Amino acid sequence: MLGLAGIIVFIALFIVFIFLGFYGAFWRKGNLDLLHEWGLAGRRLGTVLVWFLMGADLYTAYTFIAVPSSLYAKGAIYFFAVPYVSLTFAIAMLTMPKLWIVSRNRGYVTAADFVKDRFNSSILAALIALTGVVAELPYIALQIVGMKSVLQMMLLGIGNATLVSEISLIVSFIILAAFTYTSGLRGAALTGVFKDILIWITVISVIVIVPLQYGGFTHAFSVINSANLSARYTTLPSNLQIAYWSLFLGSALALYLYPHSINGSLSADDKNRLMYSTALLPIYGIGLAIIALFGILVYAVPNALSVVSKYGGALVVPALITSTMPDWAAGIMLLGIFVGGLVPAAIMAIAASNLLVRNVIKEVNPSITPKGETTLAKWISAVIKFLALAFVFLVPSTYAINLQLLGGILITQTLPAVFLGLYTKWFNPWALTAGWTTGIISGTYMFFTFGLPRATSLYPTLFGLMYAAVIALVLNLVVSVIGTLVANALGFKTKSNISAEDLKG
Repeated sequence: MLGLAGIIVFIALFIVFIFLGFYGAFWRKGNLDLLHEWGLAGRRLGTVLVWFLMGADLYTAYTFIAVPSSLYAKGAIYFFAVPYVSLTFAIAMLTMPKLWIVSRNRGYVTAADFVKDRFNSSILAALIALTGVVAELPYIALQIVGMKSVLQMMLLGIGNATLVSEISLIVSFIILAAFTYTSGLRGAALTGVFKDILIWITVISVIVIVPLQYGGFTHAFSVINSANLSARYTTLPSNLQIAYWSLFLGSALALYLYPHSINGSLSADDKNRLMYSTALLPIYGIGLAIIALFGILVYAVPNALSVVSKYGGALVVPALITSTMPDWAAGIMLLGIFVGGLVPAAIMAIAASNLLVRNVIKEVNPSITPKGETTLAKWISAVIKFLALAFVFLVPSTYAINLQLLGGILITQTLPAVFLGLYTKWFNPWALTAGWTTGIISGTYMFFTFGLPRATSLYPTLFGLMYAAVIALVLNLVVSVIGTLVANALGFKTKSNISAEDLKG
């Protein structure tokens, strides 16, 4: 439970967060009735701001909760979450600058805008957009799950804690919806800087203070060894090696296909600055490695370990903080994790609403005005936030976690059209649509027949357990390639509306 001093600090800093969110509407003024101004901050964010925004985008409240709790509960297999970022940012360097260039040259707001013109197919673009929206919704819900863990730790032992927690979340999301509506991505960028500063204070403080005061990893591993758990954290079972590498590869391929990652990248004001900020993002990978190790470090702190043992692994980080830090410091750190759910939820909702308006609704109603599409995107963004909130309230958190696993499988199936489309227009749009369909159906089948009952995204193959997203992507690519070869042989050529000049910048 958090003491009075910690609660006061938490509330005071939350007020600062609210101010920054609303101030975004007046910062670097632009016409917020235009979608690229509201949803992409006018494409005017520099190196440092994009770095902070992407950090806020990718390292979220759920990251803080899920990575250490998974390592604590399952062991070495979940350490894949750390090294995969090295490959992720290499993929981002190869794709995001090219997407930024063509988006600037042709006024695109979403990746589906690019797909529509690249392959001259509104249907394929709409499918890519809907995939992004479906994959994004459980991701937003997971941020709420992470925020609930913070509130659970703060209110531990208090009567009516569930009611207080739900009221707190509702109020927070009303505020979030209000400043997102008025400020758009500008508000998310400013609050992202604030959130990331608090997150770095938390990471550095815990990894320095806990080892100094509690014996650190030496003591943690002595406790682990005495409980005969050392193999869990030091050995990757041979039957999980293929699983580890496929999770490593598939997760790296998927991360920058998510709409919020693309949205953040397209907000940069210059291709080179986008590349600089992306090159600096591995610094967050170091932070992620430290966060993962909290799942082991908790063994060094008896009070934290007793809380986690009683209430579950989701409280690894909140329990570490409240057990080792003064109340005022714990208030700062818990607020960092809490708003670490709000900021990415805002960005994700903005990205999803952009897709729905630009690539689904506008296809049905092409006469919609620029102001009309922006207003609609603002309202859809708010609705998406509250749908995710209602979902978390109405169903167990395991549903959100499982749906996010499925979301990762689904979003990976957009890779041929988005990433490969940046480098070639060779693919036939109908072949890509058939490939997407194959990947979506096969991935969903693998998840519901094997993954869902076991709460995993793995699937058994002749080589062992493998990430279902990778299997589905291989099938997707095979169908896309064969379909294109057949289409070309029959004389059907792809007519791209994007010239070579559009891809240069």
